[in-house]
Amino acid sequence: MSSAQDPFYIVREEIQGSIGKLQTTFQRWEQIASNTGEYVHLTKELLTSCESIEWQVDELEKTISVASRDPAYYGLDEVELSRRRNWTGSARSQVGAVRRAVEKGKNNSAMARHQDLMGTSRNHYSSQDNDDYIASESDRQLLLMRQQDDELDELSASVQRIGGVGLTIHEELSGQERILNDLSLEMETTSNRLDFVQKKVAVVMKKAGIKGQIMLILFLVILLIILFVLVFLT
Repeated sequence: MSSAQDPFYIVREEIQGSIGKLQTTFQRWEQIASNTGEYVHLTKELLTSCESIEWQVDELEKTISVASRDPAYYGLDEVELSRRRNWTGSARSQVGAVRRAVEKGKNNSAMARHQDLMGTSRNHYSSQDNDDYIASESDRQLLLMRQQDDELDELSASVQRIGGVGLTIHEELSGQERILNDLSLEMETTSNRLDFVQKKVAVVMKKAGIKGQIMLILFLVILLIILFVLVFLT
């Protein structure tokens, strides 16, 4: 069977064409920055093409495996089978190299984006932490001011209470002073009256003599008895 009619060569030509397109796309992919949308699109396209070509190579290797069981039936020999295995191995190596490079680039790009995201996130968190610290410090200062205001209010109330107590004590002392003054005045008046009475009695006793004094004592005793009877017996 000529190579033009052999299905292996027909499929091989198709796969070879796909590998050529894959390598062309891969070269363009290598020249694009990893942070662009085209890079992401080409990455997906390359990985999809690799899977498709690898599947086709797998199917082609299955046909080689079947032909190797009875090469004469298919008009083949060991040299041809070896040539075909070499080609499928070479095709698989080419596609595998592209796949590994693309996957590595994809991972590096993802890692770079993750690091950028983490950096942005850290900056955001750092900024957020600063904002939170400022807000917290402001709240703490406000709380301290409120506590100081409350303490001043309590101190003012205490001063007012102490002032009220002092005023009450002053009024009490003023009242007691007035009472003492009145009592002192009454005692002085009473003392003056007693002195006056004693002087009068002394004068009367002196004028009355001993007999008069005895009569006066008897009169006072009788008066005392009468007062006692009136107070306790009536």
